[in-house]
Amino acid sequence: MRFDRNRIADVTFGASALVTGLAVAAIFGFLFLFALPVFTGGQGLSILSGVWNPGRGQFGILPMLAASLCVALSALALGWPLALGLCCGIRGFLPRPVGRLLLMLLRGMTAFPTVVYGFAAIFLLVPIMREGLGRGSGLSWATAGLVLSLVILPTMALVMDAGMRQTERRLRLTGAALGFTREQTLTHLVLPACRKNLLAAAALGFGRAIGDTLIPLMLAGNAPQWPSAAWDSIRTLTAHIGLVLATDSNSAAYGSVFVAGCLLLLVNVTVQLCLRSLLRTGETA
Repeated sequence: MRFDRNRIADVTFGASALVTGLAVAAIFGFLFLFALPVFTGGQGLSILSGVWNPGRGQFGILPMLAASLCVALSALALGWPLALGLCCGIRGFLPRPVGRLLLMLLRGMTAFPTVVYGFAAIFLLVPIMREGLGRGSGLSWATAGLVLSLVILPTMALVMDAGMRQTERRLRLTGAALGFTREQTLTHLVLPACRKNLLAAAALGFGRAIGDTLIPLMLAGNAPQWPSAAWDSIRTLTAHIGLVLATDSNSAAYGSVFVAGCLLLLVNVTVQLCLRSLLRTGETA
């Protein structure tokens, strides 16, 4: 009996995609079912207000959503260009031995636990931020964003590098035929052809940043207020979930963690759909 390897691969990948989709749907359904009593009970839509003050019965989590977006976007704004610059250096603008060393360093950074970054930042970065900004405790939006940019840097850089490496092999002869140097081939041929990989790296970096718990919990200050300045102490949705689950399981604040989980999932899905839309627009343009 002969086996069609392509057919087996198609069935396997299709089944994997189906299982993954069902798992995501199950997670969202679980969160929705547990969040529904919050809206149908006494709190209603007040859970989506802008004030968190449990002593007065106010459980609005919108400031935490804003804090999550601010920290994640600032980390992405810092980390994505740096990751792109490192990949360009590895693939063309640095000597090959230096590029290989950088690549080994990036791979090693992916093995560092997040708590190591946070612990080091408390003793090294927080005092610098406190003295440099001249206000606040140093546990702030800026501190968390800086460390998160370092946390997501290896993931984004390795995704970019994987795409650049394959594209460079495919376009090497084209660049040589045009008389391009290695740097010119990278700039004029490889980078434009790696648009999908660059956007995929941004999506992964954003998801990693907005979903991280320890860095905001350790470095953002955990103040449930609207972010208005880089030195403000803030509380993200993930830090809020961690704090409430660690200290409470019966009060009205407990229901807010499920609403926070739904919001995090919706934000990630929205970002993914927007990036897919950008890719399709670029392909049809």
